[in-house]
Parts: sequence; C-alpha cells; structure tokens
Amino acid sequence: MKLPFNIDLTDKVCVVTGGAGVLCAGFAKTVAACGAKVAILDLNEEAAKKVAEQITAEGGKAIGVKTNVLERESVEEARKTVLDAFGTCDILINGAGGNNPRGTTTKEYLFHEDINGAEGITTFFDLDPKGVEFVFNLNFLGTLIPTQVFARDMAEKEGCSIINISSMNSFRPLTKIPAYSGAKAAISNFTQWLAVHFSKVGIRVNAMAPGFFLTNQNHALLMNPDGTYTERSQKIISHTPMGRFGTPEDLTGTLLWLCDNEASGFVNGVVVPIDGGFAAYSGV
Repeated sequence: MKLPFNIDLTDKVCVVTGGAGVLCAGFAKTVAACGAKVAILDLNEEAAKKVAEQITAEGGKAIGVKTNVLERESVEEARKTVLDAFGTCDILINGAGGNNPRGTTTKEYLFHEDINGAEGITTFFDLDPKGVEFVFNLNFLGTLIPTQVFARDMAEKEGCSIINISSMNSFRPLTKIPAYSGAKAAISNFTQWLAVHFSKVGIRVNAMAPGFFLTNQNHALLMNPDGTYTERSQKIISHTPMGRFGTPEDLTGTLLWLCDNEASGFVNGVVVPIDGGFAAYSGV
C-alpha cells in the first residue's frame, strides 16, 4: 500500500470500529501498512474478517471481530479478544456510524402542499422519532461505549490517540438529513469534551470531518444505476471547488498525522475538515 509519508506504528495496537465499511477498511489497511496490529470491529463479522484477511495477505497483522457498538457487553467481549490477540489498545478509531431513512426527509424544503401528508412524501412532521433515536445512538453512543471500554486501558499507557469520525455536516447541516447532521455535531462536541477530560492521562482525542465520499451507505443516493451522478450529486460537485468526491486515500495523511504522537503530540480537541473546499465555497 502506497503511503504519503512514513509513520512507524510498529507494536501499536489499533482498534477500528465499523471497520468493514469503505472508509474504515481504508483506515485499518493504512495503519496496518505502518506496522500496527489492527482489530477490525464490525457488526458484520464476515466483512470484518475479510478486511483482516486482506491485511494479513499483505503481510500485516489483523483480526476481524463481530461487535455491536451499541451493546456494552459486546464491546467488552471484543476488548477481551483484542487483549488475547494483540494486547491493550493504543489507537482507537471510532468509525461506526451512519444514517437511517427514518431520520430523512424526502424533500429539501417544506412546501405548503406537503404539510398535511402528501402520498409518498416524508416531511419533517413525519420523521419517525425511533428512527432519529437510532441515528443518534449509532453515531453518539456508538462512539461513547467503545471509548468507555477501550480508553480505560489507554489511560494506563503513554502516547495514546483516539480519532473520532465527524462530518462536514457538523459544521453546517445538509438538507434532508437532520438526524445525521445533528448526531455528527454531537460527535464534534464530544471530541472536544473528551480531549479536555483525558488530557491529564495523556490520551489525545481528535476527529476527522470528511466531506462527500462515496460509501456503501450513500451510493444509491449519489449515483444512478447507470453510473451517472444523481441530481443531488451534481449539486455537491458543483459546490466542491476541487470538482470531485473524496476517496479513502484522501483521508490517509490526516489519519496518520493524528495517530502519531511525534507528529501531532500537541494536537488535541480539533476536528479536521477534509472536503475539497466545500465549506469554503459560497457558491459564487
């Protein structure tokens, strides 16, 4: 795997939640290429083990572990598995998260004709509170619980790093997805809180805020079946000065920088935007 610069993570233990997803699998492969021993935690055990096999096939050290980040007992069991295989965690990447259709509106704006429930239209008034709750739980509790479980060991070590995955939605919410935007804003705030709280035990806590990247979750929203951009994608690309979606490789440099205590040892409590200029562009 080609890396933008060399970071030595030999003998470091890295835990990646949501590690079977497109972006998080890339994170796992990146740290493994730098010598880290990687535990890929994911609800989809088969997919997690597949990522681990890809890493080991390249000469790295990795395991896939079935984990439900919303269940403390499941995360505790994953910790035991990681301890037995590699030892205590040095780097925790909280990548588990996502959206849900029940927390999403059909249209970007509310129109008078839709207020009383037009057929096939989900307005703000129709959002399912349970769906919104699921999105908040998956993103926020799915970060809080693994941090509670793994950071206990990290607090007994030196030079540990936690990297949360926020979103550019956390700075300025996108239309249609109020639950996801709000949940990622909570992650950014929580990152700052944790950075302060853990500062005396030497754990740095930062976050990456990706802009628009194609993933398994948003592919149908952004790409037509014939491979062309949807109307929403066209709006995104036209508002992104660099004129494209991000790729997993675009996150590599920031990830490695935040992982390494020598490179970013005084960086704590920041949320790093990686968006191709999207937030900087006014549209004019």
